[in-house]
Amino acid sequence: MPIALDAMGGDHAPDEIVAGAVRAVREHGISVVLVGAPRPLYEALARHDATTEIPIVRTEEALAMDEGALASLRRPRSSIAVACHLVRRGDACAVVSAGSTAGIVATGKLRLRGQPGVLRPAIAVALPTRPTPTVLLDAGANSEVKAEMLVQFAHLGAAYAETALGIENPRIGLLTIGSEPGKGNKLVKRAHELLSAAPGLDFSGNVEGHDLLTRTVDVIVADGFTGNVALKTMEGSVRYAFAELRETVRESRTARVGGLLQKRRIRELYRRLDPEVHGGAVLLGLNGTVVIAHGASHAKGVSAACVLAAKLAHEGVVNRIGERLAAVPRPHRLW
Repeated sequence: MPIALDAMGGDHAPDEIVAGAVRAVREHGISVVLVGAPRPLYEALARHDATTEIPIVRTEEALAMDEGALASLRRPRSSIAVACHLVRRGDACAVVSAGSTAGIVATGKLRLRGQPGVLRPAIAVALPTRPTPTVLLDAGANSEVKAEMLVQFAHLGAAYAETALGIENPRIGLLTIGSEPGKGNKLVKRAHELLSAAPGLDFSGNVEGHDLLTRTVDVIVADGFTGNVALKTMEGSVRYAFAELRETVRESRTARVGGLLQKRRIRELYRRLDPEVHGGAVLLGLNGTVVIAHGASHAKGVSAACVLAAKLAHEGVVNRIGERLAAVPRPHRLW
């Protein structure tokens, strides 16, 4: 089944979205269906000579990038809503969108519904650590949560790490202001107690902001507010570091020569830290695979998001989450 690609979502839609779809089809052999207004999509496909390669599902509505969750109710035939409907109907295996995160989360919850036992879906992001990525969730779907939800996020993240990253028995960490068990607010302290006693989880304790890229654990759990701030702080720091590096390399002839000698390593590092290479975030806990690409994604990022969505759908991340939650002993279930 194809990937249902929301062609109207994103800062550079529809041109870059269509270009990314063409790359996914031609370079990776992934089947894609574009969802959106037919005329601009057909024109964009024509520029790539791809009008016969990628089908279009018609819809005239779209969620603007600055619209929130309520827009999903006002526009029941938006491009992201129709894309979700294709998955629910069995005509597509996954949804990819670079549109409004709030709109995607709200529409996904409304159209695909949560998996049995899931209190809230969570956004999972793979951080570029070595040798394997570290999963951070929630990265923005739920700004206010209960401690029991953080335990469930740990199960969602563990299932994602096992399925998408091949990590056996992933180690879980709780993001807070100190590594000691007593550090944090009431929510974090209670979550620490519950995670310590939760069966089926390898809880390693608290982690701090400086542990995001050190791979101290395999899965980092946080509420959506904290997780989103941590993620964007990290992304901003990476951009700042590379901007400073470019300026340093240009300062003198010796620096320029050194930069040329290290050009390959610097390029590899930039690629590893480039968000568009990793495909975006995954909305876990729904009855369908949903990948949220970065809002400013260009063709490379959209193509990577389609590759990630196809991989997750093929490896059955939704079923894996259901199996993990069902395996939790009933006396210990907190939801």
